[in-house]
Amino acid sequence: MKVKIVNKSKHQLPAYSTEYSAGVDLRANLEEPVVLKSLERRLIPTGLFIELPVGFEAQIRPRSGLAFKHGITVLNTPGTIDADYRGEIGVILVNLSANDFVVEDGERICQMVIAKHEQAEWHEVEVLNETIRGAGGFGHTGVK
Repeated sequence: MKVKIVNKSKHQLPAYSTEYSAGVDLRANLEEPVVLKSLERRLIPTGLFIELPVGFEAQIRPRSGLAFKHGITVLNTPGTIDADYRGEIGVILVNLSANDFVVEDGERICQMVIAKHEQAEWHEVEVLNETIRGAGGFGHTGVK
């Protein structure tokens, strides 16, 4: 798939790390480091702008290394970039650790996965078909 991208950052285009990688790492595009205090959230710019084909979205997801080692994650994960959005990709990072974390220019802050999606056509009805699970809620399956 070809995706148009404008790179106004100081960094190379995102690239897949391995042959089977699902996502590409996005880098912070900063004039100066950003200090994330404990429980603080900030919108971190990437300097990237994309044009996705209709029927696709870009999902912004945390990087497991930042999450495990430093307690840094993407606040609205996965964040969705719609096919008609043309603004800069910004990443909402949050520090869930007790320690300050410094985001440096060029730091790999998240990963982006391009995914196909469908739009639902709603059909309003009076009742739904019955299933064994029925209305069993969160954590219900497999519990007796």
